[in-house]
Amino acid sequence: MDSVTPPPFAVDPLDLRILHALQLDGRAPFRRIADVLGVSDRTVARRFDRLRASGLVRITVVPDSSRTGQGEWLVRVRVLPDVADAVADALARRPDTPWVCVVSSGTEIVCLFRTMDGAPAPLTGLTRRQGIVRVDAQRLLRNLTHHRRTAGDGTPVALTDLDRRLLPALAADGRAAYPQLARAVGWSESAVRRRLEELRASGTIRFDVATDPRLFGYSAQCLLWLSVTPSRLGPVAAALAGDPGTTFVGATTGPHQLLAVMVCRDDIALYDYVQWRVGLLDGVRSVETAVVTRSTGPFGLLLGAIPAGRGPGSRADHGPEPEPCRPDARPTP
Repeated sequence: MDSVTPPPFAVDPLDLRILHALQLDGRAPFRRIADVLGVSDRTVARRFDRLRASGLVRITVVPDSSRTGQGEWLVRVRVLPDVADAVADALARRPDTPWVCVVSSGTEIVCLFRTMDGAPAPLTGLTRRQGIVRVDAQRLLRNLTHHRRTAGDGTPVALTDLDRRLLPALAADGRAAYPQLARAVGWSESAVRRRLEELRASGTIRFDVATDPRLFGYSAQCLLWLSVTPSRLGPVAAALAGDPGTTFVGATTGPHQLLAVMVCRDDIALYDYVQWRVGLLDGVRSVETAVVTRSTGPFGLLLGAIPAGRGPGSRADHGPEPEPCRPDARPTP
């Protein structure tokens, strides 16, 4: 899992261009990327392998759960700090937890469970572990991050036996080669290739590139649980989803109606964002924040949404009425 320690190396413009190309197509062949960038395919492969091995980038598949009938559960686990890492690592190894993060200095773990056929989150074994104080599960009703939604027509898709094996394998490694996928699912390579192309073409799945915010100087990653007046859910979610530092916005059941995942340059920028942006949104009744300590999964930065300057939430001045959440500029990757 990633941590908030400094990254092992600094990315250069070529790394950014490679990541941007993968954001456009997470399974684009290295040779095609190399042709566009004017470098060798070995260079592209070597650069990507370095980023992936360091835990700075991850490519995973994200199904459109509204079409596949899968259920998504946001689970909050209150833990004793001395067991937080072990519990988080165990959750991260599960095929049904695409996103796990440790927050609030190891006193809580937040994760996303994805279940087949809308089944409940499998919490029985989790609650038996020592060091777990409390577990709360709420259904993720809808992904409201517009720039991360699939392009399908909304038609329900009946998952096949191959799909049920293929999706967890792609969630673990979205760039796994076809022979590797074939061995993992026990089907022929041609069947795997054909089905994957069908799922992509129909918009049933998309490939997400999650990048470590530290690569771009963002040291504060935060979860915002918002209580919102029901009639204002749509406008508030749209406003948050449009901000450069937002990596996810979703509607949930429970005492909070929205969950937003944000990245900011630092704690000061986070404070400014909560005060001058979130605090001024009509309909927001209360906000609970939790700073991420470690995380793994798809809610990383989008290359096209990385602001320059001080990042989301930073004020252009110190006056009493600044424009909230106005980044200075967006770089070209």
